[in-house]
Amino acid sequence: MLMSDRLNKQLDFALEIDKEKNIFRQTHLSGHGRNENDAEHAWHMAVMAYLLKEYSNEKIDIARVMIMCLIHDIVEIDAGDTYAYDTEMLKSQRAREDAAKERIFSLLPDDQRDEMTAVFDEFENNQTPEARFAHAMDNLQPLILNNSNNGGDWQEHGVTAGQVFERQSKTKAGSLTLYDYTCKILNDNIKKGNLKKG
Repeated sequence: MLMSDRLNKQLDFALEIDKEKNIFRQTHLSGHGRNENDAEHAWHMAVMAYLLKEYSNEKIDIARVMIMCLIHDIVEIDAGDTYAYDTEMLKSQRAREDAAKERIFSLLPDDQRDEMTAVFDEFENNQTPEARFAHAMDNLQPLILNNSNNGGDWQEHGVTAGQVFERQSKTKAGSLTLYDYTCKILNDNIKKGNLKKG
Protein backbone atom coordinates (compact mmCIF):
# COMPACT_ATOMS: atom_id res chain seq x y z
CA MET A 1 0.00 0.00 0.00
CA LEU A 2 1.35 3.42 -0.98
CA MET A 3 1.79 6.01 1.75
CA SER A 4 -0.77 8.76 1.69
CA ASP A 5 0.20 12.33 0.89
CA ARG A 6 -0.73 13.24 4.47
CA LEU A 7 1.63 10.68 5.98
CA ASN A 8 4.41 11.72 3.61
CA LYS A 9 4.06 15.33 4.75
CA GLN A 10 4.04 14.34 8.42
CA LEU A 11 7.18 12.24 8.02
CA ASP A 12 8.90 14.98 5.98
CA PHE A 13 8.24 17.35 8.89
CA ALA A 14 9.49 14.78 11.39
CA LEU A 15 12.74 14.44 9.46
CA GLU A 16 13.09 18.20 9.02
CA ILE A 17 12.89 18.89 12.74
CA ASP A 18 15.77 16.48 13.32
CA LYS A 19 17.91 19.43 12.19
CA GLU A 20 17.12 21.11 15.51
CA LYS A 21 19.75 18.81 17.03
CA ASN A 22 22.39 20.74 15.04
CA ILE A 23 21.48 24.17 16.46
CA PHE A 24 23.77 24.81 19.40
CA ARG A 25 22.99 27.31 22.12
CA GLN A 26 25.26 29.43 24.32
CA THR A 27 24.25 27.40 27.40
CA HIS A 28 26.49 24.51 28.39
CA LEU A 29 25.38 21.14 29.70
CA SER A 30 25.75 20.55 33.43
CA GLY A 31 29.17 19.43 34.64
CA HIS A 32 30.86 21.95 32.33
CA GLY A 33 29.89 19.89 29.31
CA ARG A 34 29.60 20.99 25.69
CA ASN A 35 27.06 23.52 24.47
CA GLU A 36 23.55 22.09 24.52
CA ASN A 37 21.52 21.95 21.32
CA ASP A 38 17.99 23.24 20.79
CA ALA A 39 16.41 19.79 20.85
CA GLU A 40 18.00 19.01 24.22
CA HIS A 41 16.82 22.37 25.58
CA ALA A 42 13.25 21.73 24.38
CA TRP A 43 13.15 18.18 25.80
CA HIS A 44 14.52 19.35 29.13
CA MET A 45 11.96 22.18 29.32
CA ALA A 46 9.06 19.82 28.54
CA VAL A 47 10.05 17.34 31.26
CA MET A 48 10.59 20.19 33.74
CA ALA A 49 7.16 21.61 32.89
CA TYR A 50 5.52 18.30 33.74
CA LEU A 51 7.47 17.91 36.97
CA LEU A 52 6.94 21.49 38.14
CA LYS A 53 3.34 22.01 36.98
CA GLU A 54 2.10 22.34 40.58
CA TYR A 55 3.97 25.67 40.82
CA SER A 56 2.09 27.36 38.00
CA ASN A 57 0.28 30.51 39.12
CA GLU A 58 -2.82 29.37 37.23
CA LYS A 59 -4.51 26.13 36.23
CA ILE A 60 -2.87 24.90 33.02
CA ASP A 61 -3.29 22.26 30.32
CA ILE A 62 0.09 20.59 30.83
CA ALA A 63 -0.02 18.76 27.49
CA ARG A 64 -0.33 22.12 25.72
CA VAL A 65 2.54 23.54 27.77
CA MET A 66 4.71 20.56 26.87
CA ILE A 67 4.06 20.83 23.12
CA MET A 68 4.87 24.56 23.34
CA CYS A 69 8.16 23.68 24.99
CA LEU A 70 8.91 21.06 22.35
CA ILE A 71 8.23 23.24 19.29
CA HIS A 72 9.13 26.78 20.45
CA ASP A 73 12.66 26.70 18.98
CA ILE A 74 12.01 24.67 15.82
CA VAL A 75 12.20 27.95 13.89
CA GLU A 76 15.88 28.21 14.82
CA ILE A 77 16.59 25.52 12.21
CA ASP A 78 16.44 28.42 9.73
CA ALA A 79 16.74 31.47 11.98
CA GLY A 80 19.62 30.27 14.15
CA ASP A 81 19.88 30.63 17.91
CA THR A 82 19.59 34.19 19.19
CA TYR A 83 21.41 34.61 22.48
CA ALA A 84 19.11 36.16 25.08
CA TYR A 85 21.54 39.01 25.78
CA ASP A 86 22.64 39.77 22.19
CA THR A 87 20.90 43.11 21.64
CA GLU A 88 21.93 43.35 17.98
CA MET A 89 20.60 39.92 16.96
CA LEU A 90 17.41 40.45 18.98
CA LYS A 91 16.47 43.29 16.59
CA SER A 92 16.01 40.89 13.66
CA GLN A 93 14.88 37.83 15.62
CA ARG A 94 11.14 38.18 14.98
CA ALA A 95 11.49 38.59 11.21
CA ARG A 96 13.91 35.66 10.91
CA GLU A 97 11.70 33.41 13.02
CA ASP A 98 8.48 34.39 11.23
CA ALA A 99 9.99 33.40 7.87
CA ALA A 100 11.22 30.11 9.35
CA LYS A 101 7.81 29.41 10.89
CA GLU A 102 6.13 29.77 7.50
CA ARG A 103 8.54 27.42 5.74
CA ILE A 104 8.88 24.71 8.37
CA PHE A 105 5.27 24.37 9.51
CA SER A 106 4.11 24.49 5.88
CA LEU A 107 5.67 21.05 5.42
CA LEU A 108 2.74 19.65 7.43
CA PRO A 109 -0.80 18.91 6.22
CA ASP A 110 -2.84 22.13 6.36
CA ASP A 111 -4.74 21.31 9.56
CA GLN A 112 -1.57 20.42 11.46
CA ARG A 113 0.27 23.41 9.98
CA ASP A 114 -2.46 25.66 11.39
CA GLU A 115 -2.46 23.86 14.74
CA MET A 116 1.32 24.01 15.22
CA THR A 117 1.45 27.64 14.06
CA ALA A 118 -1.26 28.54 16.58
CA VAL A 119 0.65 26.84 19.42
CA PHE A 120 3.89 28.55 18.38
CA ASP A 121 2.17 31.95 18.18
CA GLU A 122 0.49 31.40 21.54
CA PHE A 123 3.91 30.83 23.10
CA GLU A 124 5.35 33.91 21.41
CA ASN A 125 2.45 36.15 22.45
CA ASN A 126 2.73 34.97 26.08
CA GLN A 127 -0.88 35.84 26.97
CA THR A 128 -2.29 32.50 28.18
CA PRO A 129 -1.53 30.61 31.42
CA GLU A 130 0.09 27.86 29.34
CA ALA A 131 2.36 30.28 27.47
CA ARG A 132 3.35 32.07 30.67
CA PHE A 133 4.32 28.77 32.34
CA ALA A 134 6.20 27.61 29.21
CA HIS A 135 8.14 30.90 29.28
CA ALA A 136 8.98 30.29 32.94
CA MET A 137 10.51 26.96 31.85
CA ASP A 138 12.39 28.68 29.01
CA ASN A 139 13.94 31.01 31.58
CA LEU A 140 14.54 28.48 34.35
CA GLN A 141 16.09 25.69 32.28
CA PRO A 142 19.23 27.57 31.15
CA LEU A 143 19.46 29.23 34.55
CA ILE A 144 19.82 25.94 36.43
CA LEU A 145 22.41 24.73 33.91
CA ASN A 146 24.39 27.96 34.23
CA ASN A 147 24.13 27.79 38.02
CA SER A 148 25.48 24.22 37.94
CA ASN A 149 28.47 25.54 35.97
CA ASN A 150 29.30 28.38 38.40
CA GLY A 151 27.84 31.02 36.09
CA GLY A 152 30.33 30.24 33.34
CA ASP A 153 28.11 31.38 30.48
CA TRP A 154 27.32 34.70 32.19
CA GLN A 155 31.02 35.26 32.79
CA GLU A 156 32.01 34.31 29.23
CA HIS A 157 29.58 36.86 27.77
CA GLY A 158 30.01 39.58 30.40
CA VAL A 159 26.34 39.42 31.38
CA THR A 160 25.36 41.48 34.43
CA ALA A 161 23.02 40.65 37.27
CA GLY A 162 20.67 43.41 36.10
CA GLN A 163 20.34 41.82 32.66
CA VAL A 164 19.59 38.40 34.11
CA PHE A 165 17.09 39.75 36.66
CA GLU A 166 15.31 41.65 33.87
CA ARG A 167 14.97 38.51 31.74
CA GLN A 168 14.00 36.33 34.68
CA SER A 169 11.35 38.82 35.86
CA LYS A 170 9.06 37.34 33.19
CA THR A 171 9.07 34.09 35.16
CA LYS A 172 6.83 35.79 37.74
CA ALA A 173 3.90 35.72 35.32
CA GLY A 174 4.12 31.93 35.09
CA SER A 175 5.21 30.99 38.60
CA LEU A 176 5.86 33.16 41.64
CA THR A 177 7.36 30.15 43.43
CA LEU A 178 9.88 29.49 40.66
CA TYR A 179 10.65 33.21 40.42
CA ASP A 180 11.52 33.27 44.13
CA TYR A 181 13.80 30.28 43.57
CA THR A 182 15.38 32.05 40.60
CA CYS A 183 16.13 35.14 42.72
CA LYS A 184 17.83 32.96 45.33
CA ILE A 185 20.03 31.37 42.64
CA LEU A 186 20.97 34.76 41.21
CA ASN A 187 21.74 36.31 44.58
CA ASP A 188 23.90 33.30 45.49
CA ASN A 189 25.84 33.73 42.24
CA ILE A 190 26.35 37.44 42.90
CA LYS A 191 27.76 36.63 46.35
CA LYS A 192 30.09 34.00 44.88
CA GLY A 193 31.32 36.45 42.23
CA ASN A 194 29.93 34.37 39.36
CA LEU A 195 27.61 37.18 38.27
CA LYS A 196 28.77 40.77 38.30
CA LYS A 197 26.53 43.52 39.59
CA GLY A 198 25.19 46.08 37.18
